Amino acid sequence: MKILQYTRNIGISAHIDSGKTTLSERILFYTGKIHKIEEVRGGGSGATMDYTDLEKQHGITINSAATTCFWNGHEINLIDTPGHVDFTIEVERALRVLDGAIMVLCAVSGVQSQSITVDRQMKRYRVPRLAFINKMDRAGANPFKVVEALRNKLNLNPVLLQYPMGIEDNFEGVIDLIAMQACYFLGEKGQEWVRKDIPDRFREDARQARDKLLDILSFYSEEMTERLLMDEEVSRELIWDVIRQATLHLDIVPVLMGSAYKNKGVQNLLDAVTLYLPSPSDREVVTAFDVANQQETHVSADPDAPLVALAFKLTDDEFGQLTYLRIYSGTLRKGDKLLNTRVQKAVRVSRLVRMHADERQEIEEASAGAIVAAIGLDCASGDTLCSEGTNLSLEGMFVPDPVITLAITPKTQEDIAKVAKALHRFVREDPTLHVSTDPESGKTLISGMGELHLEIYIERMQQEYKAGVDVGQPAVAYRETITQKSRFDFRLKKQSGGPGQYAHIIGYLEPWVEEFIFCDRVVGGAIPKQFIPACEKGFKDAVTTGYLQGYPIVGVKVVLEGGSFHAVDSNETAFRSAAKLGFERAFSEAKPTMLEPIMAVEVETPGEFTGRVQGNLLSRRGVLVGSEVMPDYTVLRAEVPLAEMFGYSTQLRSLSSGMATFSMELSGYKPMPEGVMV
Repeated sequence: MKILQYTRNIGISAHIDSGKTTLSERILFYTGKIHKIEEVRGGGSGATMDYTDLEKQHGITINSAATTCFWNGHEINLIDTPGHVDFTIEVERALRVLDGAIMVLCAVSGVQSQSITVDRQMKRYRVPRLAFINKMDRAGANPFKVVEALRNKLNLNPVLLQYPMGIEDNFEGVIDLIAMQACYFLGEKGQEWVRKDIPDRFREDARQARDKLLDILSFYSEEMTERLLMDEEVSRELIWDVIRQATLHLDIVPVLMGSAYKNKGVQNLLDAVTLYLPSPSDREVVTAFDVANQQETHVSADPDAPLVALAFKLTDDEFGQLTYLRIYSGTLRKGDKLLNTRVQKAVRVSRLVRMHADERQEIEEASAGAIVAAIGLDCASGDTLCSEGTNLSLEGMFVPDPVITLAITPKTQEDIAKVAKALHRFVREDPTLHVSTDPESGKTLISGMGELHLEIYIERMQQEYKAGVDVGQPAVAYRETITQKSRFDFRLKKQSGGPGQYAHIIGYLEPWVEEFIFCDRVVGGAIPKQFIPACEKGFKDAVTTGYLQGYPIVGVKVVLEGGSFHAVDSNETAFRSAAKLGFERAFSEAKPTMLEPIMAVEVETPGEFTGRVQGNLLSRRGVLVGSEVMPDYTVLRAEVPLAEMFGYSTQLRSLSSGMATFSMELSGYKPMPEGVMV
């Protein structure tokens, strides 16, 4: 049985176009998993981890892809994730099950908008990470500026483990500040990793950088502090151990650098993965909820314990449903019967495979710490699977709400069934894709994270299901809220021969910072305890559909203070109905208003187009929140209503002769100005 200490479950995450997939391709090459390097954009068969036709067409990662490779006796389970914010759920669910991560940053652009999102996701799941400053060969590369951005923008504690030997066109390699050796990457594909003495011209800078490194690390080790005070040599093993422990405790972020495209620095990064990132047994204790005993319990990475696994991703193909599993405890064998704790039903694992992008390797068993896939398993994304006799539920993942909606109509009668089948599959695969029906027009509505997100699914319908659809104009997912406190005193009284219905509720609504919160402040048994949950359900029913334009209601606190009941006619149904109707009345008196999604937009444009781009953002009701002038381009940051961003990519190309790029993500919701119609 493999030793857990030699297993690493890691993901590669970053802002779009930082070079994640290029880096993962080199990792696979240097670990011997593949024997030919392919590029994301270019001839050949395309990058290994971008294996779908759509990924090759668009030149971006859409699906997170998993593979397993080996380096220095360590098994590395690697997941390459998308950089585009529209596919953020892929990053979210990968980080939910991974033990460590590599955060890739561009040496020129540094910390960008999606870097901030990735950082937030890593902090949410407390994932220890390494930072890799990529594209050191590009004009304008400045790793020291990127380190400062990590410190100032992300509030991290970055620690440089390397010093660059030249930058831009002169980038030769890196100096390992722990071993104090120069690392060169020779051969056509950089496969000859050579360590030499540090060239004289870099020696003093490297010595100062090492002193700074040891000074920072001494805060986390008394032994290192004593050695430095005594002017004694600090061994490599001690430095490695201090970096590892500080990384696992999220105190520091080790920073490495290189150029994946130019095949420089990747082997050092692989060494760092094995040295500093956690094994499954090093991660913080995993907490699960014991469904049978209604209490929290801990799950240990023990292969001999009862099985506990999380289904974190689903895909469908001609062989049936493929379920990606992270095994937290126990050993899973082909043919095992498991309990799905969400639906309390037994399921059977008919086939077990290890994934390499879209290729599969049949295996007989997998134990704690492994990331594998099961074929034909009936479950949903986020389900916990346990061995029989165990009934635990693992915490799910954060799923952001959709911000944009499209109406789609099948072109022919034949297409109706194809569209329904496609959407049924897509919704099972992607929790951020929502499907509903417009009650007025009867059209099918699909809601997602952005224009590209929905565009990809429409293309998949056409390519994979040969389904023809007409697509309507995109609509924004607005919200409704209240702006002032409002009281309710509502009595439901129905008498129609036989048992009646009676419920009386008293309380108030007020604006709140969270989406919705319910407070029970009923005293003296004015409403019996068994009816309080029904009241909460009624209030939750009320916020699903607003009363101004029918959008969901957010930012409301409901406080139930009292009421009355009837010994015979009061029941849960009556109190649930009363809560819904009482909320509606109070909502209309609380000065309701519409909220619109605001996007954090980041535009990179050559300096000569800055004025045009800036003016265009302002004309879209944008508010400029910052700018940064680089040697070759300017970065503009603005907050712009999503409703004004449709078609922006086309207009930006014409404004900048195709030279500007942009990215955006949801920043939050703000009240709509008067005079702006939905």
